[in-house]
Amino acid sequence: MLALAMRENSSQLVPINDSGRQSSKCLFGLDADALAACMVEAGEPAWRGRQLAEALYRQRIAELDAITTLPKALRQRLATEGWQVGRPAITQVFQSADGTERYLVEGQSGDGLTVETVWMPEGDDGEIGDGSDGEIPQTPDAPGPDYRSWETSEPSPTQKPAHRATICVSSQVGCAVNCDFCLTARLGLQRNLTVGEIAGQVLAVFDRHAVEVGRDRVNLVFMGMGEPFLNYDNFMGAVRLLMREVGLSPQRMTVSTSGIVPGIERFAAEPPEFRPKLAISLNAPNDAIRSQIMPINRKWPIAAVIDAVRQVKLRPRERITFEYVLLGGVTDRPKDAVEVARLISRTGLAAKVNLIAWNPGPGIEYQTPKPEAVETFRRTLTDAGIPAYVRKPRGRDIYAACGQLKRTMEG
Repeated sequence: MLALAMRENSSQLVPINDSGRQSSKCLFGLDADALAACMVEAGEPAWRGRQLAEALYRQRIAELDAITTLPKALRQRLATEGWQVGRPAITQVFQSADGTERYLVEGQSGDGLTVETVWMPEGDDGEIGDGSDGEIPQTPDAPGPDYRSWETSEPSPTQKPAHRATICVSSQVGCAVNCDFCLTARLGLQRNLTVGEIAGQVLAVFDRHAVEVGRDRVNLVFMGMGEPFLNYDNFMGAVRLLMREVGLSPQRMTVSTSGIVPGIERFAAEPPEFRPKLAISLNAPNDAIRSQIMPINRKWPIAAVIDAVRQVKLRPRERITFEYVLLGGVTDRPKDAVEVARLISRTGLAAKVNLIAWNPGPGIEYQTPKPEAVETFRRTLTDAGIPAYVRKPRGRDIYAACGQLKRTMEG
């Protein structure tokens, strides 16, 4: 299935199928310039496009008839011609004991498929040490957030602003990468999400929690369903839309890839001021283990991924994040930690490591590591001079934690 998403030996990412394309009748997902072109084509002045963009992305109006800055006659004509706002909508909410919420979000295509988005109040500490502005200070050799109680998924006792949160955003329905430890892989790849479907998840959640852009500190992590770099154009289109029209900072965004080398190379060519931060799902100390748990490694092994990452021009204080899922007895052993420390050190990159204790799922035979193993692993990295942090699990009880997104109806 992965082969369908990539051309052999090509840096171009190709669509999976036509159903992932932006609907021609949905206004949401078009930027101000595209909306202006639509208005000119309709015989209206181009500045009507800016009015539409303001209504869709700043005022977050979800119904065409409610855009009262447009004349009523124009709204009626657009509706008659089949136009609609078409912003993705939350259809179901699952609430965790720790405050996390998991959403099923219906897209624009009319195919009835839903995708998952997660709201984590206070975040999961995944951005600590990566160069985010205003991040909570933490020294590299300090323990991860309350590591002795991370299994409970309870909020950290650390004092943080009430408006701090993280939204985990999906880029595809399902996933083709087929990581052995991930529930999303069980879905396979169903289709790419459009620009509007990716950005729409964010605004739908903003509305639910009355987020005020410019006041509330909300981070976006493109780490939900799917591999963003196998839907590169739509993913980056959504990033640009969220930046230019919604007013979000790219330094509050992080994209995670399993190691799609052509996608990383394209990402490296993006202007630093217009791209998110980069996280690499490493998850293993060497190619032998990584190929067993992440088949993508057989196409692009660790060395190829690192070579591509070296092309990314980092902003001041920015670090590459290496995500590392700890599988009990498989990738969490002391010798694995030593090997990971050696691997990261040899890259020469400004980097940090986020450790993620594996989140269980039905039908997957791995084990969650013991808290002591997590802390020993983290300490081994920090003793080697590598900043390492433990990502706090959020929403395990509702299948909202990392690797658990499968549109599960329980919870």
